[in-house]
Amino acid sequence: MDFFTLLAEERMKKAYEEGEFKKLPGMGKPLKLDDLSHIPEELRMGYRLLKNANMLDEEVELKKEMMRIEDLIRTCYDQEEREKLKEEWTEKQLKLDRIFEKRKGLNTPASAFYKEKVYEKLLKRS
Repeated sequence: MDFFTLLAEERMKKAYEEGEFKKLPGMGKPLKLDDLSHIPEELRMGYRLLKNANMLDEEVELKKEMMRIEDLIRTCYDQEEREKLKEEWTEKQLKLDRIFEKRKGLNTPASAFYKEKVYEKLLKRS
């Protein structure tokens, strides 16, 4: 173990002995754990960071819906139904574009590229 690990362990032990952990909210209650089993292990930390920054919820749901609609379009034989699905997909895309416009700082080419890669991996596994 390195110095910082030992220091952290020592401080936690001291805080425990002084009863600092008894003052924490939710003491004695079960933890609410996120089910991240649908996310590849190597992407879980990035997913948590994005989720904690409130950047995933609506975007991920929109992407999932768009992928579902794309699947339906590919398997749809009825032309009228296919057109309705395409309109629905376009509406979802416009909504997603509006979300991205609100976050101008994240619309740089590099961040958009990596963000898209993360979404692809997340959505392929879910």
